[in-house]
Amino acid sequence: MSEQADNAAVQLRSAAQTVPQDWPRLQRYLAGYGLTLDIDPPPRQFAGGFANLNYLVIIDGNEAVLRRPPMGPLPPGAYDMARESRILAAVHPAFPLAPRALHLCEDHAVLGAPFQISEFRHGVSVRDQLPPPFVGDASVGQRLSTMLVDVLAQLHRIDPQAIGLGELGRPQGFLSRAVEGWIKRATLATADWGMPRTDALIRELGAWMRANVVPDRHIVLLHNDYKLDNVLLDTQSLAPVAVVDWDQGTRGDGLFDLAALLSWWVQAGDPPVMHQLQQMPTAQPGFMTRREVADAYARATGFDLSDFTFHRVLAMFKTAVILQQLHLRYRSGGTTDPRYATFATIAEDLMGLALDVSAARFF
Repeated sequence: MSEQADNAAVQLRSAAQTVPQDWPRLQRYLAGYGLTLDIDPPPRQFAGGFANLNYLVIIDGNEAVLRRPPMGPLPPGAYDMARESRILAAVHPAFPLAPRALHLCEDHAVLGAPFQISEFRHGVSVRDQLPPPFVGDASVGQRLSTMLVDVLAQLHRIDPQAIGLGELGRPQGFLSRAVEGWIKRATLATADWGMPRTDALIRELGAWMRANVVPDRHIVLLHNDYKLDNVLLDTQSLAPVAVVDWDQGTRGDGLFDLAALLSWWVQAGDPPVMHQLQQMPTAQPGFMTRREVADAYARATGFDLSDFTFHRVLAMFKTAVILQQLHLRYRSGGTTDPRYATFATIAEDLMGLALDVSAARFF
C-alpha cells in the first residue's frame, strides 16, 4: 500500500471491523474490463458514516474508492449508485472538488448491489471534533465556516444544463414532493415502533409543511447531503480537497442544501438534541452561528431567504426521518452498530425542535 494510503489509514476500519465483500468475484469482474484489483491484503472500509459502505481499493496500482449501498433492505430510491456516478462524471470538469467517476456496475450478481468506483482524494473527514493540532484555535472555526459557505455557493452557481445535467431530477415541485416523500418515509420507518409522541409530531409537522410549502425559486444542482464530514480537508491547511457522497444529488431549490447544512450546525447553548447529533464541531469558538451562515450564503448567491423557515423545517424533518430509518435497520437486525441504538429518541427530539422552528421559537 502506498504512502498516501498509509496516511489515510487512520480513518480506515480494522480488518475485523470492515464489512466483507466478495473480493475474488470483484477481482474477476474487473479483470473483464482490463482492470487489476489488489486483494492481498483485502480492501478496508473507511471509518465513519452510517449508511453507504466505502472501501479503499487498489486498482492497477492506484488508490480508488469503491462505494456500495448498505447491506439489507433499502428505502425506495435511496443509495443510488448510478445517479452518483452520472453526477460525478458531469460535475467534475466544472467543479474539481467532485472526484472523477471511474466505473459503474449495476449488476447485482457481482457484490449483491450496484456499486461505483471513483477517484480517491487524500484528506481528513471532520465530524464533531477538530483534528488535535487545530483544537482551541478560533480562527479555524471562522475559516471552516467561510469555506463551507463558499464551496456551497460555488456549486450552486453551476448551470446544470451546461454540464449535461439539465434533465436530472424534476426541480419544479421538488419541495412539495419532498414533503410528501419524507412524511411517507417517516410513517414507514416508525410503523412497528409504537412511539406516540413521534407519531403526533409526524402528523403535526406534516400538516404544517403541507400548509406552508413554498414555490421552488432558486433551481440549482443540489448535493442534497452537504455537511462538513462530506468535505474532505487537507490535513495541514484544512483547505477543501474533495466534496463526496453525491448519491442523493438532484436539481432543486438551493435553499434546501443550505437548510440541510444548518440542520446539523450546532451552537453553544443549543438544546441537548443538537449536541447529540455529534456531526460538526460548530459549537466550538470561532464558528459562525446558523444565522450568520444563512446571511453569508444569501450574500454569496443573491438568493432571497424570506421563506427560509419552511426549508429549515423540511430539512430538520428529513434529518430526523433519516435517523429513524437508521434505527429501523438496527431494530430489524440490519446492523448491530451500537451508535444506532439512540437514533429513534434523537429523531423524536429533533422533530420537536423542528416544531419550534416552525413557530419561530428557534433558528
